[in-house]
Amino acid sequence: MHTESGGPRARGDARLERVIVLQLLDGEEERGWTSEELAQELGAPAGEVDVALRFLCEDGVACLQEGRARPSRAARRMDALELIGV
Repeated sequence: MHTESGGPRARGDARLERVIVLQLLDGEEERGWTSEELAQELGAPAGEVDVALRFLCEDGVACLQEGRARPSRAARRMDALELIGV
């Protein structure tokens, strides 16, 4: 059974991170998403989305360019291999 660590790198909301990754991988928004757009689309507080995006970028799951978030190449590849799903 997998449990999340409460250690020094304790995170915010892992559920929100998963939803953001799925939204980024959706492919309908090829230009990427701003933090504000994601917050509005997901109905989540903007501050929490900012924190989640920061962690996702630090971990190499998402990339932030010119203020727009996109999935990383690794995340896209995992999705193509059908390792990411709902």
